[in-house]
This record gives sequence, structure tokens and C-alpha cells, in this order.
Amino acid sequence: MENAESHCTRVKCITLLMKRATVFMVLLAMMLTIHPFSTAQAEKSILKIRNYADIAYLDPIYIYATPESITIEALYRKLITYKPGHTWEWELDAAESLKQVDPTHVEFTLKKGIMFADGFGEMAAEDVKFSFERHLDPDLGSYYKGEWENLDHVEVTGKYSGTIILKAPAATLWTTAMPSVAGHIVSKKAIEKTTNKYFEIGGEKDYPKGCSGPYKFGKWVAGDKTILVKNEVYNGAHKPEFDEIWLFPIDDAKTAEMVYEAGDIDYTWISASSYASYKAKPPKNTTVENRPSIFAVWLGMNKDNAALKDIRVRKAIQYAVDVPSIIKATYAGLGAPATGMVAKGITGYREKTLIPPEANVQKAKELLKEAGVKNLSLTVSCQNISNDLTTAQIIQANLAQVGITLQINQYDEGTFWTLGEEASGDTWKDLQLVLQRWSSDPDPNYMLQYFNTKGVGFWNWERFSNEEYDKLLVEGYKELDLKKRAPIYQRMQELMEESGCYLFLTNETTPAMYRNTIVPGLRPDGIPLLHFFQKN
Repeated sequence: MENAESHCTRVKCITLLMKRATVFMVLLAMMLTIHPFSTAQAEKSILKIRNYADIAYLDPIYIYATPESITIEALYRKLITYKPGHTWEWELDAAESLKQVDPTHVEFTLKKGIMFADGFGEMAAEDVKFSFERHLDPDLGSYYKGEWENLDHVEVTGKYSGTIILKAPAATLWTTAMPSVAGHIVSKKAIEKTTNKYFEIGGEKDYPKGCSGPYKFGKWVAGDKTILVKNEVYNGAHKPEFDEIWLFPIDDAKTAEMVYEAGDIDYTWISASSYASYKAKPPKNTTVENRPSIFAVWLGMNKDNAALKDIRVRKAIQYAVDVPSIIKATYAGLGAPATGMVAKGITGYREKTLIPPEANVQKAKELLKEAGVKNLSLTVSCQNISNDLTTAQIIQANLAQVGITLQINQYDEGTFWTLGEEASGDTWKDLQLVLQRWSSDPDPNYMLQYFNTKGVGFWNWERFSNEEYDKLLVEGYKELDLKKRAPIYQRMQELMEESGCYLFLTNETTPAMYRNTIVPGLRPDGIPLLHFFQKN
């Protein structure tokens, strides 16, 4: 057995060594770092989870990546929350009752006695009002302002009651705004008291206070771990069964598999290439499963870059890339080619793309010839992870067949996510092809809202701008009839594909393994809901 610091050092050591050394060296490192547990540590119940990247912020209005959204789910409560399982459903959380009385009014009553940690008192309707209306403050720059775009205001009608008043109907209110990150309720007093904008992680900062969820923030060590500790004032339905949750930022799936087999984590996503072997012969006392994902992976093309201004060049690239080869090489055949940003099972899913996923080399060459392009050299930007590199190499080989030379530029996560942002400098001007992978929530508006004209230079790195798309986005957001919503979002994805700016690759799957000593709480797409994890 070993103490807490030795355990974290070992995980970090394995992570580094997997990138630089052989399996033998990894095992040797594990053997050399074994130390006895302290008695106090041995008595603690600790859940150890792989979180594929480190966290940067823990403010509900400023979370932009899955690792942060996974973390914050355990810290704050919402009116409603997603239920674990295989179908997309929600249940009441902080709300005692919640009712849509007409298309633009939703009445709520909070459960009494919900407490904020650190002495910030009881949750009240005023906290709900403050939390939701923060997304509308232009000075705060909420990443989820689109989810609350039609919010006019929240009217407080009593200490625990209020009415959400919309400017127009919002179909996303029940699918993403309230049950997702955008719906977290923070303590107004705690936020107004802090000097740490967005609860930025790093250095000697004031970390999140006033948590109302089953856990609260404990400790963070850069690149090593985030520790959540049991919230002593939590009195909700899902009691925390663990004293602490340790989240380890392990970006590489193969490394995570080794860390799991060493016994250092209890739950991890695994690589697609390892799924079949693990499923056939899982580690001792381990469950291996695979769920359909709603991630979106695509090859984007910056249409404002001089080399890609001609739509025929962009379309040639669409035709040249063989998506099934990427599924086979990068994902070991798990999953299917994507038909758009919207995954199967979600409103707005398309049955097929306009351009077949199989490469058409002849068509690609014809388009390049029409454009008068010869000996074209391009770059593709991606993150420094194995899946991206494999995918980029397949694309590189595909484009070589039509006379395009492709240079692969890999970046660490922090640098990568600044490449297309105008606010981060002029790097967007040099951006050409880019491999993107985004998480999602179960509503088509969530994924498609970022590609309107307003998003150019922010999240819209392809700089795609289409008047019809912008109008449909507004129309789909207001449409409450699912049968009428679906064709709206299907058309939007057609417009994206027709622009030549997007080549949809896959929506992935979520293979994972976990100890039989735990019962994981998972969304239908395999994303952990930490507040639902239990002991078995």
C-alpha cells in the first residue's frame, strides 16, 4: 500500500514513461514507487477517475471542455439533472416542482434546506435568478449564452419560487439549458465575494466556494490531479458514497489503460483499438463496455485562407479523404462515419451525407484541375494525441493521391485551442486544415449554434457564414415540435457540407472499463455523472 502523494506521483510517472519508454520501464517505475499507506489514508474511501485533460476553470459560465463539465457536475446542483442510463432523460434535482405553464413561462419551486458550503447559507430563488441571468451579461462572455439566448429574466415570486420568463419559446430549455452545465446554480453571495474571475485554476487563487453538490473542491495539482471532497452540507437524494474523488488528467488512452491495470484508477475510457481484447479478456474484477458517443469529429477548412478560398479546392479535399479508412485505423472499426455534427439518436440526425464517406480520387482530381491548382501544399493542425496523429496521417496519405502535400502540425492542448480565435492573435490567418473534436449535449442546437456568422473567429474556425443557416438556427431554437425541428437541423448540416468547409468524420463511441467494486453513473453517451457513482 502507499500514501496519497506517492500514489499521485506513481500515476504521473506512468503517464510520462508511457510516452517515453517501454512497458518494461513503466512496470519498473511502478515497482520502485511503492510505499506504505498512512492509517488515515487507508480509512478513506476514494474514487479514482481518469479525466482525459486537466481543468482550467470551474465557473458554470466559463466551462468549455468535457473534463471541466465532468468535474463541476459534482460541485453544484441544478433544477433538473440528466439521469444515468441508456436513454436521455432527466429528473428533478434542486427543484421540488418545475412546470412549463405556457411556451414562454416556466414556474419552479426549490426544495427547502439546500445549503451552500462555506457558510453561504440556503439556496433561494434569488440564486437561480442570478445564476441564469449571468449568462446574459456581455461582460462575462458566457460560453453558454446561446443556451439562454431567449431568456428575458427570472422573476422571483417567493423565497423558494420563481418564473423563468422567455422572450420566445426555447426548445433547448429542457434538453440542455437546465440539465447541462448551463443550468448549474451558484451562490450569489459566493460569486460576488470572490476575486477569482471564472474560478480560474492555478496558483494561489480563491477556488470555488459555496458548492451545493455532493462534493466540493479540495485540491488541485497541475498536470497531476484534482481532488474533490465530500460536501458535509449536502442533503440531496444522491448521497456521496466516497470521501474523496480523485480526477487524473491522462490524455492518452493507452497510458490510462496501463494506469488502470496497475490498480491506480477505478474508471477509465479506453482506446478503440484495445476494446476487443479487453472485452474478450478483461482485467480481474472489471467490466468492459462500449456506448455510442455524441462527440463530433471533423476536418475543418478555413475558407478565408488564400489556399482554400476556392470552394472547388475544399470540395476536392472532401472527396479525396476516405473516412472508412480513418474509422478502421484510428478507431479499430468501432463506430461509423458521421453524417454531420448531430449524432444518431438525437433530433436532426441525417441518414447520409451529400458526399459519400468513401474517397473518390477521380472526382477530387477533376475539381483541382477545374480550379487550376497543381502541386498544392497545405498544413493540418491537430492536438498532440495518438488519435489525431493517426487520423492526420490517413488524410495526409489520401491527399497525396490527388497531388496535395500535407504537413501535420501537432500542438499541446492549451496552444491548440487558441489557433482559430481572433482574440488570441493572428494565428487564425495561417490556419488551413484543422482536426476538431467537440463534446456535445443531447440537442442539435447545442452543437450547431457555434457555426453561425456570429461565431466566426470565436468557435467557428472554418469562418463559415451563411444567411440561411443563421435564420434556421433561430427557427430551430424556437420550434417546440420535434417533427418540425428535425428537418431544420438536417438542412443546416447540408449547408455546412455544401460550403466545402467541413468533412464529417465520426461521432465516435465510448469504450470504457471500471472496477466491479463501483457502480458508475453514466450518461447514455458514456460521460460520467460523478454525483451518481456508487459503491457496489
